Amino acid sequence: MLLDLSGRHALVCGASQGIGHASAIELAELGASVTLLARSADALKTAAEALPRKHGQHHRWFAVDMLQTDKLRIAVTDIVADHPAQILINNTGGPPGGLAHTAETAAFETAFRQQLLAGQTLVQALLPGMRAASYGRIVNVISASVKEPIAGLGVSNTVRAAVAAWAKTLSGELAADGITVNNVLPGYTRTARLDGLLAAQAGSSGRTEDEVAQAMLATVPARRFGKASEVAAVIAFLSTPAAAYVNGVSIAVDGGRTRSLS
Repeated sequence: MLLDLSGRHALVCGASQGIGHASAIELAELGASVTLLARSADALKTAAEALPRKHGQHHRWFAVDMLQTDKLRIAVTDIVADHPAQILINNTGGPPGGLAHTAETAAFETAFRQQLLAGQTLVQALLPGMRAASYGRIVNVISASVKEPIAGLGVSNTVRAAVAAWAKTLSGELAADGITVNNVLPGYTRTARLDGLLAAQAGSSGRTEDEVAQAMLATVPARRFGKASEVAAVIAFLSTPAAAYVNGVSIAVDGGRTRSLS
């Protein structure tokens, strides 16, 4: 199985922690040079220093806010001008929880800019390098909610579904250039995001965080939360030559929680 990413450059968003950082580690283990993007310079510096360099890679980091799409475009265009990237891991934090019908319009606008407009900006910046290499891997980290909406995540359910539709459209447009576009759908994964959701639901329901966690786990056949590294392993595989014929799909990594067949 051809998993070698030596000579490839991967741009990983949300890479200072959680699934993003775990993905950066997996890609570096396979030989890719990795550029990490997130908002916190200090956290990025620490994360970059922890990446494997067994293949002589050159890892970089750049602090940028995904909500500031103009600054994002300038930053990424500068990064790939000297070092074209063939792999994009499009990963950002999810919107706060809450009901769809009570959410402010601004909440939808913010999530749409952070999730979809940032992704569009990144894809447009990286496409020339991908096309020149006849190799491109775009992996969007979204949510199992695109198959089954999750109660209490109204804004997230809505915008994540838009990202899935955008990705499916891109997969048809770019395949002939050797570029694949796929989505990874994490289930309940032990990250700072999950910790925040547990705390929020406990606060609004009067239950303890452990009680909230046990109710979540009751819906997961594996009866445990996932690890960021387990999601990252799937992301890394989709980035390799071995996954060249996997295109336009949304893969749940959720311990069997998603019940739908498609």
